[in-house]
Amino acid sequence: MAEASSHPHWRRNLIVCMFGSFTTIVAMTLLLPFLPIYVEQLGVTDHAAIVQWSGVAFGATFFSAALCAPLWGKLADLYGRKLMLIRASLGMSVAMALIGVADNVWHLVGLRLLAGLLGGCASGSMVLVATQTPKDRTGWALGTMSSAIMAGNLVGPLIGGALPPLIGIRNTFFAAGAVIFVAFLATVTLIREEKRPPVIKGAQVKVGWASIDDKGPIVAMFITGTLLMLANMSIEPIITVYVAQLVADPVHVTMMAGLVMSAAALGSILSSARLGKLADRVGHWNVIVGCLAVSAVLLVPQAFVTSGWQLVALRFLMGLSLGGLLPCIASVIRHNAPERAAGQMLGWSVSAQYTGQVVGPLLGGFVGGHYGMRAVFLGTCVLMAGGALWNWRVKR
Repeated sequence: MAEASSHPHWRRNLIVCMFGSFTTIVAMTLLLPFLPIYVEQLGVTDHAAIVQWSGVAFGATFFSAALCAPLWGKLADLYGRKLMLIRASLGMSVAMALIGVADNVWHLVGLRLLAGLLGGCASGSMVLVATQTPKDRTGWALGTMSSAIMAGNLVGPLIGGALPPLIGIRNTFFAAGAVIFVAFLATVTLIREEKRPPVIKGAQVKVGWASIDDKGPIVAMFITGTLLMLANMSIEPIITVYVAQLVADPVHVTMMAGLVMSAAALGSILSSARLGKLADRVGHWNVIVGCLAVSAVLLVPQAFVTSGWQLVALRFLMGLSLGGLLPCIASVIRHNAPERAAGQMLGWSVSAQYTGQVVGPLLGGFVGGHYGMRAVFLGTCVLMAGGALWNWRVKR
């Protein structure tokens, strides 16, 4: 109770951070359904070029965000986590509004890069919640945060499919910027960051990696974060083709593929907070090893399903198991990194996760194209099982 009383505002901080993370992730993903249409409106006419520019524009935000996350984390350690959240929410609000006035596809890509560069609200929120929450409630709080982030990934494309027909594509970006601006105002007025103890003048203070005595757990969490996103994203390039082999009616292929893609995210949303709370009781390492092992087991039957609904059910169950990883990864980093380096380490963790988001589809597409689609599931299974074994050894 003593530690909880030293963080009197942590629940309010959590609510504001959840709102800010949800709105910014929605803004980053809502353009998925209409991105090719917007690219065409910006002057690209060739079909192949539309597809290519759409991929570049979508990936640009995550690319620049991955590069900048460690820097923003380090600056958060130096100048305050709330300040970085203010910067991120205001930057994303401006960038999203500017995307709505893009004149050509180069502007679109540049502004998407700017959104990733100026953004980082979700990763910054994870840093603030991790460092401003009592340690015995960290798993639950970060699990709740993870649910908000994954809900944004799930809801974003749905809003992007429903809103443009009603108000137009450009106005959709303006609306997203306005909602994020509300999150900016809430951050400025409602979040309270506890003061850190001042550094004694003349004292030799280690910063960054140098301040961490045992780097093994931190490195293990970076790799685990990469594995988590790789497991989620490795089937993305092959899913529609794989579902087409399972569904008799071609008309239902895209709908079933969408359900398969959404099932894991829905499972993770439902389980994150519960598994985070469990981790606070039984230990974060135990939940990480268990989640990785269960995910590895669930990948095997996915390679041998005979219907689309079987794949949906298995991806949902896998989402339930993966939901415990994000909060536990952040909690282990929080417990193994000193206060003055926590933000930078959590920033590197976010970059590792973005790496998995990039490598996963590339690896899945290569393996699926050269060795068959079953090999994607079985290969990912081997990686997850290896991750479970390695985490178990590091834990010991």
